[in-house]
Amino acid sequence: MQVEKEAVGKPSLAVNGQGGIGMKISGAEAVIRCLLEQGVDTVFGYPGGTVLPLYDALCDTPALKHVLTVHEQGAAHAADGYARASGRVGVCIATSGPGATNLITGLAAAYMDSIPVVAITGQVATGVIGQDAFQEIDIVGMTMAITKHNFQVKDVQKLPEIIRYAFHIARGGRPGPVLVDIPRDIQSAKLDFYEAPPSPGREWQVPGGMEREFREAGDIIQEARRPVIIVGGGVIQAEAGAEVLALAEKCRLPVVSTLMGLGAFPASHPRFLGLTGLHGHKAANSTIHYADTILAVGCRFSDRVTGDRRRYGEQKSVIHIDVDPAEIDKNVMTHIGLPGDLKKILSCITEYAQPGPVDKWLNTIRSWQEEFAPVYSEASLNAPWIMQHMAEETAGQEFVFATDVGQHQMWAAQHLKLEKPRTWLTSGGLGAMGYGLPAAMGAQFAAPGKRVIHIAGDGGMKMTGNELYTIAAHCLPIISVIINNSGLGMIRQMQHALYNKRYSACCLPPTVDFTLYAKSFGVDSVAVNTAQEFKGAFAQALASQRPHVIVANVAKTDFVTPMAMPGSTLNNYIELE
Repeated sequence: MQVEKEAVGKPSLAVNGQGGIGMKISGAEAVIRCLLEQGVDTVFGYPGGTVLPLYDALCDTPALKHVLTVHEQGAAHAADGYARASGRVGVCIATSGPGATNLITGLAAAYMDSIPVVAITGQVATGVIGQDAFQEIDIVGMTMAITKHNFQVKDVQKLPEIIRYAFHIARGGRPGPVLVDIPRDIQSAKLDFYEAPPSPGREWQVPGGMEREFREAGDIIQEARRPVIIVGGGVIQAEAGAEVLALAEKCRLPVVSTLMGLGAFPASHPRFLGLTGLHGHKAANSTIHYADTILAVGCRFSDRVTGDRRRYGEQKSVIHIDVDPAEIDKNVMTHIGLPGDLKKILSCITEYAQPGPVDKWLNTIRSWQEEFAPVYSEASLNAPWIMQHMAEETAGQEFVFATDVGQHQMWAAQHLKLEKPRTWLTSGGLGAMGYGLPAAMGAQFAAPGKRVIHIAGDGGMKMTGNELYTIAAHCLPIISVIINNSGLGMIRQMQHALYNKRYSACCLPPTVDFTLYAKSFGVDSVAVNTAQEFKGAFAQALASQRPHVIVANVAKTDFVTPMAMPGSTLNNYIELE
C-alpha cells in the first residue's frame, strides 16, 4: 500500500512547539491523553508485562473503555470491525512477544482492505533491545509489510507527536493500519506534555489541469452504448455513495459491486445488479463482460473481481478513480486514471456527463436479471434462503452484518440486501477465517444503536469462537448464525470443481455441538434443521437483547453458484453437479 504523500502530509515532531503550559506526566499517561484527543472511546486489548504501565494509566481513565478480548487476534479484528462500522480509527493494544505477534493476522486483514487501525504494542526496555530479552520480538520489522507505517519510540519526549502522527497516517489518503511499539521504560518515563493545537484539516482541491480529464470522462460516458459503474470498498471509505448515486441516476448507468463495495449503493435501487466477480450474480458479470465502458470507483481490480485481467478490459474504455495513485494501471490498464478524492472527482465528472443512448443496453440487462433471478426454496434448510429470509426480516431497520470467510460469506454477499454503507463487514483481501465474530463484536461496540448479525461457517467459528466469552461478558446482543455443514465448505467446493472431486482435509469430524459450546459461555443457542425452525429461532433472537447463536445445519453438498472459472472471463462458469 502506498501512502498518498500529498494527502497525508507530515506534521512537525517538534517537542515544545505546541504552545501553552506543559505538564509533567508519564509516557503511558501521554498515550492515554493522545487517544482521548483523537476521539477514541473504546480500545481492545490484552495485557502483559511490557505494557503494564499503559494498563495502569487506564485505571484512571473512565472515559476510555477497554475491552479485554480472549485473544490478541480478536483484539485486532475487533478494532478493524469497530473502524468499518463507525468510520473512525480502531485501536488495539498488546504486550510484546506473543501478544504482538498475535496481532499480525488482524493487521494484515486491515491492511488488505484499507481499514484505519492503530495498534499499540509494548516492548522490552530500551536498554535490553537486541539482547533476546524475555518476550522480545522485532514487531516493527515483522509488520513492515502489512502496515501503512510503523514506529518504535526511543525518546519519550517524541511520544505524543508520534501517537498523533500515527492517527494522521491511519486515516489519511488511503486508510490503513499503523503500529506504534513503545518500550516499557518509555511508558514509565516522564515528559513535558502539551495539548495538541487545533488542526485546520486539509481540504482536497481538484488539481489544476484535470478539467480536461473530467470532461473527457464525461464524453466517454455520454457516448458509451454499454456503460457500467463498478463500486469498491474505497467508495465506503471516502463516503462517496451519494456521488455514485447521483452519477448513476443522471446518466442511467447500471451499477455492480465488488465484495468490499457492498452497501455503497442501495441494493433496492433499480440500477443495482449486485455482486460481480468469481461468485458474482450472472446479470452483473454479463454486464461487465459485454460492457464497452467501465467506470471503476474505489476498487483495485483484484483477481477475484476480474478473472483474466488482460481480457477483462479488452476492447473497453476503462475509467479508474482511486485515492491511491499506485492502483491506477496496476492490474487493469485504463483509458483515464483519476487519482484523488472520490467525492470531488465524481462530482466533477457528473457535472460534465450527460445521458447516452443506453435504452437497448438497459433492456438487455433487464432480460438477464429476469433470466438469472434466484429462486428460493424452503423445502430444505439452505444458506441462500437463510440470507434472503434475514434480509426480509431486517429490511428498513438498523442492522450490521459481519461475516467470516468461506461459502457462507459468498451466500451472504449474493443474497443479503444491503442498503447502506458500513453495514457489511467482511475480510475481502486477506480472506482471514476467524475474522467474523471479533469484527462483529467491534462493530457492536461502535454502533450500540444497531443490531449486529454475525454469519459464520463451522470452520471459522472454531478459530475465534472463544470471543463468545467477551460478547457474553458485555451482554452484547449479537446474533451469530453458523452455517454448519461439518466441513470446510469452500475447500470442498474447489476440490470438487478443480481437483476431480478428490476431497482432502475438508471434512471436520467429529461433529461439534456448537449449542453446548455457546452455552458454556452463557450465550443462548439453538440448532435448527428446517426453514420453519430457523424462522422461529431468528424471530426469538431478534426479540431478545441478549447474544444468541443459531446453528443452521445444512447439507455439505450445497455449493455456491454461480462460480466463474478462475483465470477465465466472467461469463465462463463451472458446472457444479
